Amino acid sequence: MRPTIIEAAVNGPWTRSRQPGIPLSVDEIISEAISCAHAGASVIHFHAYDDETGEQTTDLSVIEAVIDGIRDQVDVVIYPAIRYMSNADAIRPESGKLRYDHFDALGRSGKIDWLIVDPGSTNLVRTTDRELEDAVVDINSPRAIQHGLRVAATHGLNPTMAIYDPGYLRLAHILAGREPRLPKPVYRFMFSEQLTFGFPPREYALDAYMRLYAEIGVSSPWMVAGLGTNVLPLVPKVVELGGHVRAGLEDFELGTPMTNLALVTATARAIEDAGGSIATTAQTRELIT
Repeated sequence: MRPTIIEAAVNGPWTRSRQPGIPLSVDEIISEAISCAHAGASVIHFHAYDDETGEQTTDLSVIEAVIDGIRDQVDVVIYPAIRYMSNADAIRPESGKLRYDHFDALGRSGKIDWLIVDPGSTNLVRTTDRELEDAVVDINSPRAIQHGLRVAATHGLNPTMAIYDPGYLRLAHILAGREPRLPKPVYRFMFSEQLTFGFPPREYALDAYMRLYAEIGVSSPWMVAGLGTNVLPLVPKVVELGGHVRAGLEDFELGTPMTNLALVTATARAIEDAGGSIATTAQTRELIT
């Protein structure tokens, strides 16, 4: 049985208004990432925030400070967030370059291991939204997706690709196949309870993705993840099928009192209880080569 990778997504785009416990400052993110690594996470994903404005940022100095601070203490696979864009900017012809400029720079400097690509667009609506004031459209144009994959191919970065519904996987598989130098993608099946996209975290949903995997001939690693959800009940099935798991406050139920460390610890325990083992960073790199 292959080892199971744990990825820790420590904060996400929520700000503390929706997820009060997330780390925001450089020091907070570094501290929580290191704790998660010691608990079993071999992959760290983070969103950088501006200390003065409290908003997300792709400022290289902030991102690099987080990466360097983590790497000074632990050896992990690490990658930051894609650049947030307004809907108007997201449909511009140059949106791919705007989204991935910081990844291009980080790839040139060898600072990162993975690059995030969302191969599709979707409405992000919470089930409790009444006036839809917080609802957004996450837009990723085909050309922007292609641009991200080409940045990954240029710098030898594994693209981690968020699959919000089956159509995302079909498009991702086609576009990834057109980049011969692209390292192996890692597909993240995105589930949710609190938002309305895709499937809830159920075994029938995972079975559906596995059947589609087989039908279109995908052989890349995959993991379960989500937004506003708890994927822990899927862990036994994931271990049985040879997949991997993402944990952390970006993905877990919004407003939770849980911490990143508690979520990673619970995920590691669930993997071991299911008869699996936790992938080290060296094993993680081997699995995605």
